[in-house]
Amino acid sequence: MPTKPLSSETLVLIAALREALAVRGDVEERTLFGSYCFFVDGKLCLGVKHGELLVRLPPERHTEFMEMQNTRELSPSGGMQGYFWVEPNGFATRGQWQFWLDEALAYNPRAKASPRRKAAASSAGQAKRPSVFDSDL
Repeated sequence: MPTKPLSSETLVLIAALREALAVRGDVEERTLFGSYCFFVDGKLCLGVKHGELLVRLPPERHTEFMEMQNTRELSPSGGMQGYFWVEPNGFATRGQWQFWLDEALAYNPRAKASPRRKAAASSAGQAKRPSVFDSDL
């Protein structure tokens, strides 16, 4: 099934994050749970979905961030401490935008990386099968 096209707000936000993180050499972009995410040093740091900003922040400051306007928890059940959605009004000014970037990037070195999934079928240890394109020489 084809994916829905991204809204112009989402595309602008992705481009803004890409530009803000361009000076770093440790950024990887990929999709995760329907969000377009930016991983810094192998760890989820920032993301975008439906024109909202996903930020990963210090879990010990969860209550502080939860009380801020224009933010909501990623998981209202409390299972994802430190992950927040910031609504567009929460990053509308240059100062607000920079605040969220600075907070997420400051926490990133202390954040734990999620373990990588193992490949379903590893080719390690398997003998190479001959191919019709291999030379007979």
